[in-house]
Amino acid sequence: MKKVRVVAAVIRHEDKIFATQRGYGEMKGGWEFPGGKIEEGETPQQALKREIEEELDSEIQVGDLIDTIEYDYPSFHLSMDCFWCEVLKGDLVLKEHEAAKWLDKNSLDSVAWLPADITLIDKVKKGL
Repeated sequence: MKKVRVVAAVIRHEDKIFATQRGYGEMKGGWEFPGGKIEEGETPQQALKREIEEELDSEIQVGDLIDTIEYDYPSFHLSMDCFWCEVLKGDLVLKEHEAAKWLDKNSLDSVAWLPADITLIDKVKKGL
């Protein structure tokens, strides 16, 4: 099975988390923590900064690792390093996503998270 290694930003502002809705691919419409693939020679933190710059036109500070999610989708195995992040500069402009929402602890369950991302929700709630 193909293994895909990605990073995800759990962007925090006060008591809210930034969630994005995929605008492309086979999982279009599902909700996720923004991020993307780690390119050769990049650390997970470098990849995350680059991906958020590309996807959301914003500069972030990458904080502590929350967890590494290992998830088997039908056609590939996903390994996703998830980090707490904060916006340093920019307005989180959607370049590749359909929609986005700021969710608090009580509304984190109100969107249809992608299967791998939903496994992180309990840890995110504890961190808020």
